[in-house]
Amino acid sequence: MDLTRLRHIAWIMLLVMGCAHVHAQDNDMILNRPYADTKRVHFGFSVGMNFQNLAITNNGFVTDDGDEWYADVPAHSPGFSVNVLADLRLHEHFNLRISPGLYFGNKVVRFLNHRGNPEWVEQSHYKQSQNVKSTYIVVPIDVKMSAKRYHNMRPYFTGGVMYAQDLAKERSEQLKLKHGDLMLTVGMGCDFYMPFFKLCPEVKFCFGLKNLLDRNRPDLEDSPEMLRFTKSVSKVQSNMVVVTFYFE
Repeated sequence: MDLTRLRHIAWIMLLVMGCAHVHAQDNDMILNRPYADTKRVHFGFSVGMNFQNLAITNNGFVTDDGDEWYADVPAHSPGFSVNVLADLRLHEHFNLRISPGLYFGNKVVRFLNHRGNPEWVEQSHYKQSQNVKSTYIVVPIDVKMSAKRYHNMRPYFTGGVMYAQDLAKERSEQLKLKHGDLMLTVGMGCDFYMPFFKLCPEVKFCFGLKNLLDRNRPDLEDSPEMLRFTKSVSKVQSNMVVVTFYFE
């Protein structure tokens, strides 16, 4: 995640929290939904944005033609997220949350030949790209650790794991990624108590644990010019930043 994108996410979160904080200050004498946090179980839903990334480890493989290809993800495109939520109260300050949903997004992988020449007429010998589109079914399981409620707001942190299954169709491209992934997640947000519901803006960082690169490429046995990209990469791990707005 580049610094510009992180600044944009931070400004979005600060804007939403600032507006809600002003609302809370205007209603300091009115405690909205005073018993909302005493329910043993409650439900909700969320919408938001995700910013997907791939952490690619290159191995410096040199082809028989003397090419040395490296891959990275230089930019990020925002995707859309939607989830449902089930929340179980464990303690005054701890909740167990499960929020299955769908994440739509993509990553553009750029390949550069470090021994190539940008002046070559045939640019595919110097640079190429691959658009990796993803439709994830996700099952995040988090422990929510909340501070003490202050008027109509309550900050919190989360930590947990998330399973993600990519439903995208397999295509014969430069890199082939496995469909299942397991991620560690950490996040932070704030509950804002409105008259009829809780609004909970949250930012979550997700770190993939599995090597997603599929090195078994029988579809490329007759295409060494495509197989060289798989041989040039040793590991691909998924990372993600998710900005979510829960309505509970």
